[in-house]
Amino acid sequence: MTGTSVTRTSRAARVAAILGAVVVVILIAAPWWAGRADMRLMGEIFLYLSLACLWNLLAGYAGLVSVGQQAYVGFGGYMLFALTMFAGLPPVAAIAIAGVLGALISVPVAALIFRLRGAYFAIGTWVIAEVFRLAFAQASALGGGSGTSLPTSIVRSLADGRSARESLSYWLALGMGLAVIAAVFLLLRSRRGLALTAIRDNELAAGSLGIDIWRTKFVVYVIVSALTAMVGALIFLQKLRISPDAAFSVNDWTAFVIFIVVIGGIGTIEGPIIGTLIFFALRETLADLGTIYLMVLGFVAIIVMLKAPKGVWGLIRDRFDVQFFPLGYRVLRDPKKGP
Repeated sequence: MTGTSVTRTSRAARVAAILGAVVVVILIAAPWWAGRADMRLMGEIFLYLSLACLWNLLAGYAGLVSVGQQAYVGFGGYMLFALTMFAGLPPVAAIAIAGVLGALISVPVAALIFRLRGAYFAIGTWVIAEVFRLAFAQASALGGGSGTSLPTSIVRSLADGRSARESLSYWLALGMGLAVIAAVFLLLRSRRGLALTAIRDNELAAGSLGIDIWRTKFVVYVIVSALTAMVGALIFLQKLRISPDAAFSVNDWTAFVIFIVVIGGIGTIEGPIIGTLIFFALRETLADLGTIYLMVLGFVAIIVMLKAPKGVWGLIRDRFDVQFFPLGYRVLRDPKKGP
C-alpha cells in the first residue's frame, strides 16, 4: 500500500463550511437584530462582494482584464427601471430579466472585443461602457442625462411598510452575494473550471491540450455579464434613483472592485471576500478624510502588491497551507500505512 490518498477537501474547509453556515444564519436574521443603517451597509458589502467575485472570475481565471464592467452594472440598473416603469413587471422579476438581457447584450459585445488582446482588450471594454453611458443618456423616457427616480408606487409594491421593504432589499443583496459565491465555486469545480484553471496557469499549454480557449472565455464572459447586470439592478433598486454618470461610473463599479480583488488575492475565491472586508473597513474608518482616503487606498494597494503579490489571502495560504474553498485535488499521506 502506498499510504497516500487523494481528496478535494480538508479539515480547514470543513471547519470553514460549518462557521460559514453559522454566519449565514446570523446574517439572515439581521432584520431582527441590526439597525437600518447597518442593514444598508451590509447590503452594500454583499453587492460589492458579488462584483468582486465576478471580476475575479473574469480576470483571475479567464484572463479577461476588463475595466468596463460598469457597462453591465448600469445596463442592469436601467433595465430594472425600464421593465418596472414601462412593462409593469414586479421589481424582483425585473431583476431576473435584467440578467437575461445582460447575457443577450454581452454576446455581440464579446464577439467584438474578443478580437482584442491585452491592454487593447481592457481599453475596448472601457469604450463599450462609454458607448452604453452615452446611449442611455439619450433615452429621454428614462430621464436622459439627468436620470430618473423609481416611482413611489413601484417602491411600495415591494412590500407593505418601510421596514419590510428594507428587509427584502437586504435579503435580496445577501442572496445575490451567496448565489454568486456558490456559482463561482461550482463553476470552478466543474470540467469548465478545470479548463479555466489550465488557461490561467498557461494559455498556450491549455490550447495544446485541446481546450477551446475562445469558447471557454466566451461562456465565462456571458455568465459574468448576466450576473453583473443582476447585481446592477439590485444596486439601483436600493438607491431608487439612476443617472448615466452614476450607473456607468468606472470609479465606483470597476476601480474599487479591482482594488478589492488585488489586495484580497486574485485568482482565488477567498481573496475577494477578504478584500471586500478590508475595503469597507478602510472606507468606514477614513471616508471623512476626503481625498486623503483615496490616497490611503492607493498606498495600501501599492504596499500589498510589493509585499504580497498574491494578495492578503495568498500570503495566508502560502504561510499556513490552508484553503477554505477547495477546488483542486490534494494528495494526503497516511502515516499508519507507511511510506
